[in-house]
Amino acid sequence: MLTIIIISILLSIFITILFKFITADGDFTLLSKRVKRDKFEDKVVWITGASRGIGEILSKQLASLGAKLIISARSEAELERVKKQLAGKYAPQQVMVLPLDLASGEDALKEAVQEAESFFDGAGVDYMIHNAAYERPKSSAVDVSEESLKAAFEVNVLGPICLTRLLVPFMLDRGRGHFVVMSSAAGKTPAPGQAVYSATKYALNGYFHTLRSEFCRKGINVTIVCPGPIKTSSASATSNSQEKELAEKRVSSQRCAELTIIAASHGLKEVWISYQPVLAVMYLLQYMPSIGFWLMDKIGARRVEAATQKGNTYSLSLLFGNKRA
Repeated sequence: MLTIIIISILLSIFITILFKFITADGDFTLLSKRVKRDKFEDKVVWITGASRGIGEILSKQLASLGAKLIISARSEAELERVKKQLAGKYAPQQVMVLPLDLASGEDALKEAVQEAESFFDGAGVDYMIHNAAYERPKSSAVDVSEESLKAAFEVNVLGPICLTRLLVPFMLDRGRGHFVVMSSAAGKTPAPGQAVYSATKYALNGYFHTLRSEFCRKGINVTIVCPGPIKTSSASATSNSQEKELAEKRVSSQRCAELTIIAASHGLKEVWISYQPVLAVMYLLQYMPSIGFWLMDKIGARRVEAATQKGNTYSLSLLFGNKRA
């Protein structure tokens, strides 16, 4: 009788864990946390790519937590639009709009850093959220132009690294600073159809994990966020996109921003945000790489074909040769 009870309990625990894994939208360490408001209240937070998507949502959520915001993107008009929608202890009146093009070169980025450091009576930047990104429609690894290749690395890699190099000395002088890097699941796993984008995210991960290891004892923290497919407003602009959204289960921008803020408030080093099957593939490649790479090799060419035909590039049916959801 006791044996049956023990087996039943263990089975219940296993089923619960399995259900949570299947329905999870983030890694287990992340999902066990809640946001720490005091980590952001009265802190200066600089967000790039803040004019739309996750950057815009991050701005809204951080403003509501009482952060002092600096929002950046290329379009000043769009930043002003976002600013008007913010509400919080310092928003919208004291939100600082700082137009910025990450591909503008070191001199322009140096001016931006100096201006950001001067805001709020010279309080200095506490959190730098690298959110801006360059991404193009999926294509084969060899079907990418030199122009797109350079643009992707300038915006996704060289710009954030340059901005960080210029900002770190100020943070070191204060003995504190936190970089939150919006990377991607494509920076942890092969991403057929997104080779260049994936390469830029692998580069980001390598740089910022190394930066943390070099300066963590001097007060510099780094949180790398790796989202899988995210549902944004632009992704559902057409009926075809809406149909695709139903087939590809995507985490909402609001939820992604919420989990990102939770991760940063706890100082987590790296977190994954996604529904299945992307999350499962990330676990496979982390803990059973031989199986994970076999799986990606099996679906690689099919995923590129599915992207060409505007099909579901995250469908399990790709394992069996069905290119469309």
